[in-house]
Amino acid sequence: MGLSTHVLDTMHGCPAAGMQVALYATEGADSRLIKRFVLNADGRHEAGPLLDNHSLQAGTYRLVFEVKAYFVSRGVALPEPAFLDAVSLDFGIADVSQHYHVPLLVSPWSYSTYRGS
Repeated sequence: MGLSTHVLDTMHGCPAAGMQVALYATEGADSRLIKRFVLNADGRHEAGPLLDNHSLQAGTYRLVFEVKAYFVSRGVALPEPAFLDAVSLDFGIADVSQHYHVPLLVSPWSYSTYRGS
């Protein structure tokens, strides 16, 4: 349980291995970095949950996915400026006894997310 993420590269049809991600706790306009990490071969945080049940607190959070850098590292020719650079997802945690999974489906031109299980 806790908080997890998973990123799929919909342009190449694979996990976004090597993408850099940052997790922040937010309160209004303020944010506090909790951790930075690089996604593993499966497009996930190597150590499992980003926050386990004991660390997860009710409140608001932000995941920032370095989309442009990832696609450039894959050899994708992007215009300058790129359509997407860093994708920020702001979300709330209301019930810390539940699992919150925040997946990202992304290409250089679009993204989508949802609350997964």
